Amino acid sequence: MINKIALNPDEILFLKGETGEVGMTKFGKKGIIFIGTPEKDEIALFLEPEDLIAVSAIKNNEEVEKGIKSLIFLLRDQGSPLIVLPPDHPTSNRLPMVASCGDLIRLDCNISPGTHPEQDILCASDDLSGLEIRSTTGGVEIEGTLKEFKVEKF
Repeated sequence: MINKIALNPDEILFLKGETGEVGMTKFGKKGIIFIGTPEKDEIALFLEPEDLIAVSAIKNNEEVEKGIKSLIFLLRDQGSPLIVLPPDHPTSNRLPMVASCGDLIRLDCNISPGTHPEQDILCASDDLSGLEIRSTTGGVEIEGTLKEFKVEKF
């Protein structure tokens, strides 16, 4: 099933599961997000206005939504870099949220949070795992079964 949802850069879309939540918005401009890797390299990710910033949390409550909004703000508006941890890094299990950017984002519960420099995959709760999110002009297409979602001003 493909769900089409309108989404503007001044809005945030929350996908809600029973055990986690993902928030996303459009990048809204041409720009760069830098990614620090375990190999001590820095990758420049060039983004277009229709590209997405998605943040995943393995919790679902009002405080989580504030955190998701804050992390999106830091990445999009303040230029904070994304940091990728090495595989099996002990801090991976302590990350409250992880982020991904691009025109396609696949949610997967079978990866370690924060350890994937590929920006088309994002760790998510098991009930959101398997969703594929594609940016479209003025919105997103989400392939898979959505339980609950909401769009609000950002």
